[in-house]
Amino acid sequence: MLTGVPAGLEISRDEIDRDLARRQVGYGRGGRMRIEQDRAEIVGGVRHGRSLGSPICLIVRNRDWENWAKEMAADAVGNGWSSERAVAVPRPGHADLAGGAKYGHADMRNVLERASARETAGRVAGGAVCRALLSCIGVQIRSRTVRIGDVVDDSEICGGDTWERVEASDLRCADPEAADRMRAAIDRARAEGDSLGGVIEVVAEGVPPGLGTHVEWQHRLDGAIAQAMLSIPAIKAVEIGDGWDAAALPGSMVHDPIVRAGTDSPWPFARTSNHAGGVEGGMTNGERIVVRAAMKPIPTLTRPLASVNVRSGEPTAAHAERSDTCAVPAAGVVGEAMLALVLASAAVEKFGGDHVQDMLAARDRYMRRLALPWSEGGAFPCD
Repeated sequence: MLTGVPAGLEISRDEIDRDLARRQVGYGRGGRMRIEQDRAEIVGGVRHGRSLGSPICLIVRNRDWENWAKEMAADAVGNGWSSERAVAVPRPGHADLAGGAKYGHADMRNVLERASARETAGRVAGGAVCRALLSCIGVQIRSRTVRIGDVVDDSEICGGDTWERVEASDLRCADPEAADRMRAAIDRARAEGDSLGGVIEVVAEGVPPGLGTHVEWQHRLDGAIAQAMLSIPAIKAVEIGDGWDAAALPGSMVHDPIVRAGTDSPWPFARTSNHAGGVEGGMTNGERIVVRAAMKPIPTLTRPLASVNVRSGEPTAAHAERSDTCAVPAAGVVGEAMLALVLASAAVEKFGGDHVQDMLAARDRYMRRLALPWSEGGAFPCD
């Protein structure tokens, strides 16, 4: 269920399905991706291809459900039935043990099914709708893989050809040579019964300045972005712009000098660098937003780590199920969706959200004010 989408937005199920398909591919994925083949059903909030302003309801069915229908049935299954797939041995690194303790589940399948990254299919579907809304105001969001294991792609973003290479890559990596070394690392991990994490980079271009705020901590945009990214399963760290590297440098090498933009710019200021990653003081500053998120290795291993059976107390190997060796490329697509959700919410708050045409008119009026000639009061004539 997606609320807050203005009326009048053109919504294409094909575009939603495109992002769902992007989430399912990537070198290192497991067999489940061949089962799911996600498709979205729009069952509310849209009529004849346009949003109504009411909540939009999307359904993404799980084709693996038929194999679990009785095991996970909502209705009572009768006396004498016992699960053959109960999970009593938690996996290190997963929600199993903490969730079982919190909610009193001796069968931790009650935890692992909900904690599964399968739920990100819904995020990607909703994010695709937000992507369509952001596109109306000129915002584009993309992602790429910049690290898997100890293999790093340190190439710079340098235009549309970079993103074309990313979309053509089964690792969403811009550098073909780095991608080859990433595949080799994944193959080694798979052969050893292990898994690999990495780092994704999510980029938003065309974002107007002034989304977010500096006046209330809970509405600072960088805080919302960090929370959204850290909510993705297996994401353990987030940085905006230079992030951790900025902590080791003097201010003269971190802060981005402000210069006058060209006369054709809709915003009269520019920067000679973008160490801030497009966010200053909790607000967008008109530059490209650059977010990086670190994904830990998937905790389900085919060569499991040590654990304890919570029913018997006996030491044993951790539970294992069908799993990916590496899902970093898919995490990038989920990261796009989460950044889209945050930016779309901020844009609706800034420009209004009853009808998309009213929102666009408010955006245009705002940008015209920012672009006023210096002789007419500069960029801030409201004072």
